[in-house]
Amino acid sequence: MELRQETPEDRWEVEALFDLCFAPGRTALSSYRLREDVAPVGALSLVAVDDLNIIGGAIRYWPVMIGDHEALLLGPVAVHPTRQGEGLGAFLIQDSLERAWALGHARVLLVGDAAYYRRLGFSVLTGVEMPPPTNPDRVLGVGDWAGVTGIVSRHP
Repeated sequence: MELRQETPEDRWEVEALFDLCFAPGRTALSSYRLREDVAPVGALSLVAVDDLNIIGGAIRYWPVMIGDHEALLLGPVAVHPTRQGEGLGAFLIQDSLERAWALGHARVLLVGDAAYYRRLGFSVLTGVEMPPPTNPDRVLGVGDWAGVTGIVSRHP
């Protein structure tokens, strides 16, 4: 699999992958309210393609604010069921995080399972709140979170 930046032509295939991998009500989640009318970070919206240019995985990032602090909201990230178990999801996350740091981003958060994401450097964020209804134990972050507290809000 090769990672490349998502293009506008990939949009519908990526959306179909997200629909396949997540519950039908995924767009009703609070994280989607933070994404409405905000463009994803193009340099960090990646797809994993095989030699036939078929997308096997995808990841997107979105700018958000916590008080006066900028952060990146990771997600969604999805791997096609036929490619799961190959480490592709971890590869997408690790590679995109390296790109985020290289671009000067200081912190990344997501809503997910701490047991899974811990191996990728994420930990539960205390003092950072996603809009309800979000389980605070699933609000995870990596990077420089020193002194960053408050409610996650849409990027202006």
